[in-house]
Amino acid sequence: MVRKLDPPQTWNPMVENYLRATGFYHVSKIGVIRGFHPLLATLVERWRPETHTFVLPVGEVTVTLEDVAYIFGLPIDGEAVSGWTDSSGDFVQSQSHAIFGREPEVMRRYVRCHIFCLFGSTLFTDKSTAYAHAKYLPLLRDFDRIHTYSWGSACLAHLYRALCRASRFDTKEMDGPLNLLFVWAWERMPCIAPVPRNTLPPAEIPVAKR
Repeated sequence: MVRKLDPPQTWNPMVENYLRATGFYHVSKIGVIRGFHPLLATLVERWRPETHTFVLPVGEVTVTLEDVAYIFGLPIDGEAVSGWTDSSGDFVQSQSHAIFGREPEVMRRYVRCHIFCLFGSTLFTDKSTAYAHAKYLPLLRDFDRIHTYSWGSACLAHLYRALCRASRFDTKEMDGPLNLLFVWAWERMPCIAPVPRNTLPPAEIPVAKR
């Protein structure tokens, strides 16, 4: 399991309304979840890339968009999370300066940094780097549009891709939103789940906060 960044543990209470407005309030409450490597290895072994499903004794099952909304509390409707890939120093510098360096409202700048940290630690982890990918920076530029993207769909697609890569015989590590995968498995197989950290009402999200 690859975890090069830990998600932010707390945030300034003054920015709560800004986090809610972007759609990242619920996932921000999750914190660190320690996974179980044998469970991950078993799930990867039973993953079928051609159908994007796990083949279990009870049949085929998979992680769905509804699961993402339930476990992470991310928006699953809206615009596709897409753009271009550019990791050049000039691109990163210009985007970072535009997004983080000249924002007159300090609160919004703080929230952008918080969300970008979540990208690299929780939602779009990548074993090839210790940081969030710069391709997501332009999507944070217009603060009022952040909530219009289907971040849940992008997170699920990233998980599927990570599982497909990990299922190859020559792959020894897995990245991606492993918190999503572990909580999904624990919800369906409570006999192997750890003792919940918090007691939440049945309808309370995000479930991963437990």
